[in-house]
Amino acid sequence: MARSEEAEAWANAVYAAIQEVPYGKVTSYGHIALLLGQPQRPRQVGVCLKHLPDPESGLHYNSATVPWQRVINSKGMISHRGPGSAERQAEALRVEGVEVRSESMGEFHVDFPRYGWFPKHLPSEEREGVTGDEDESE
Repeated sequence: MARSEEAEAWANAVYAAIQEVPYGKVTSYGHIALLLGQPQRPRQVGVCLKHLPDPESGLHYNSATVPWQRVINSKGMISHRGPGSAERQAEALRVEGVEVRSESMGEFHVDFPRYGWFPKHLPSEEREGVTGDEDESE
């Protein structure tokens, strides 16, 4: 199913933001939504990741160019999206040096205080001076 222009713009913004999460760090769906100015849309961030195209699609943003594994839920847990998905995400994070604990119920957890990435602004916005923190009275 084709995306509307608005949905495509949102997905591209999500993918671009996720590309800024540093290697060996994780953040939450909600934090990506907050960084994009839409704190009420964490589930939509997850939907974008669920529908991230395969590399064979030829699209700029795909599962080889967007570090999807670096986004987990707000409790520091890897969300199950299908058979084997949490295990695959845990392994991708371990390759980056992120310690992922496996719980008795098959849940995978990451220590946010140690591996979390929660900046106030995207690094690209800070480089461009588009953080919104400027004092307009000057």
